[in-house]
Amino acid sequence: MTEGFEIVDPQFARYTLFNAKLEQLATGFRWTEGPVWFGDTNTLLFSDIPNNRMLRWIEDVGLSVYRSPANFTNGHTRDRQGRLISCSHGLRAVIRTEYDGSITILADRYGNARLNSPNDVIVKSDGSIWFTDPMYGIASDYEGLRSDSELPCNVYRLDPHTGELTIVADDFAGPNGLAFSPDESRLYIADTGAPHDSSPEQHVRVFSVEDGKRLRGGDIFYKANPGAVDGMRCDEDGNLWTSAGDGVHCVNPAGALMGKIYVPEQVANLTFGGRMHSRLFICATTSVYAIYLNRRGIIHR
Repeated sequence: MTEGFEIVDPQFARYTLFNAKLEQLATGFRWTEGPVWFGDTNTLLFSDIPNNRMLRWIEDVGLSVYRSPANFTNGHTRDRQGRLISCSHGLRAVIRTEYDGSITILADRYGNARLNSPNDVIVKSDGSIWFTDPMYGIASDYEGLRSDSELPCNVYRLDPHTGELTIVADDFAGPNGLAFSPDESRLYIADTGAPHDSSPEQHVRVFSVEDGKRLRGGDIFYKANPGAVDGMRCDEDGNLWTSAGDGVHCVNPAGALMGKIYVPEQVANLTFGGRMHSRLFICATTSVYAIYLNRRGIIHR
């Protein structure tokens, strides 16, 4: 694989900086995931799932272990109070890290059945928590604990006030990354297929968000080539920045590819951060990378 940019739409050239190159911040992991930016401490947190740990990277300080063991956590975000919200394969739950470091389980069942392995999570401006629940974390012992599935692979909304868990989408083979548009009128959800499926249907779907609680539609929005989309985030203009087999793809709100950032490893997830939210942090297999852009991302809470 190569490094650098590919300009598909001339407008994408305006998003790049000629003297800003892809930087490798840290390496030596097994599978990095779930980057989340803490601007108040200038910190990036991310997971190394197979090694069952979470790590902390701070500019001019370096890398340290944040939590180990970490219950095979995958995706992370922050709630409206700044607390860390995480998806745990090991607990088969969505959890919250309190200010004192203790862990609260927010959701681990739907009805009487256990969730599969919550994968990625975002928090809407009303405080509701939206997450995907595929079977990747229970399909083997590599990224969790091999177990039987008790539920279909759904997408859920957790009400922050009542604790009610509702299914907002139930027709995915393997729901994965998800991202709201800047005005939260759209929700993008990646489908990366069922575990061990040699020919999964892999694409991003787009839904209209109704009353802040329900989804409508679900048309195919984008198919990455090569590879499949995992994690993704939106920028201030509503463009979707997605992981792909050759790096990061930037897709406009109409679903057209604008350009690529080539990364020398398989990209799993990404997030915007840095001083003005214009630095893209990229979790890619054994390493974490970053690149400055001439575009600000929106920070999902």
